[in-house]
Amino acid sequence: MLTVNLGPLTIALDHLLLLCALGLATLVGWRVARRGGDNPEAALFRLFLLGLLCARLGFVARYWSMYAEDPVQIIDIRDGGFLPWAGLVAVLLGAAWYAWRQASLRRPLGWGLFSGTLFWLLASWASHLYEQGTQLPDLALRDAQGHSVALHSHRGRPLVINLWATWCPPCRREMPVLQQAQHDYPDVTFLFVNQGETPQIVTNFLATTGLNLSHVLFDTGGQLAQQVGSMALPTTLFYDAEGRLVGSHLGELSRASLRHALESFDRDTALAPTVPARTTP
Repeated sequence: MLTVNLGPLTIALDHLLLLCALGLATLVGWRVARRGGDNPEAALFRLFLLGLLCARLGFVARYWSMYAEDPVQIIDIRDGGFLPWAGLVAVLLGAAWYAWRQASLRRPLGWGLFSGTLFWLLASWASHLYEQGTQLPDLALRDAQGHSVALHSHRGRPLVINLWATWCPPCRREMPVLQQAQHDYPDVTFLFVNQGETPQIVTNFLATTGLNLSHVLFDTGGQLAQQVGSMALPTTLFYDAEGRLVGSHLGELSRASLRHALESFDRDTALAPTVPARTTP
């Protein structure tokens, strides 16, 4: 399961786990404070924001070469670029500062952070284990000519499957990134699985935008999205050469977040973007 539906709202599972961790930490901290100490609710919320900020800054620093050309992308967090360990370190340091400055917060804040962090780590670990055991769906889709194409026919090399539609703004924004990735990562197969649209609509869209996508398939009934547990677009899935799911991304991809996701593949494949050779005069 990659997404969870909350009424009309669809939220990524990892985001929901993070919010649940904050709620649990707040609840535990409040209960402990009733027995003595100050309510850590405000401190926990500030630490949560600090963690998000530092997780983002850590991600930007790691992939700075991809943000340097367009620094405005640094504040565009729609690409989901965060380093959890950087955020966690910042939260722990911030909590230590609070504990040093305000003794009455130490016990409630400590128990709140402990419970929230433990929940987040265990739940994320369990979700990761479940996701890692998922296999490439045994499903056949159609190409633009109406020919049946089995997903399993692409096993044998790393595979990236992008679920998209022409009416989806973030899908349209990330298309140039994925198009370029086809050339930058020749050892990876990129499949663009359109959701619920006709070949004519997609062909007109590609011709209008000038995009050149190598492998476009059509899932008119949304079967693939249902099988992988994603009800939102865009969704990008990363499978290793044996057809095991090694990562997923809900939402728009940037060059940096795509590079980060590709690192989930086996290091033995030594994936790296191709760089044109320099010529000497």
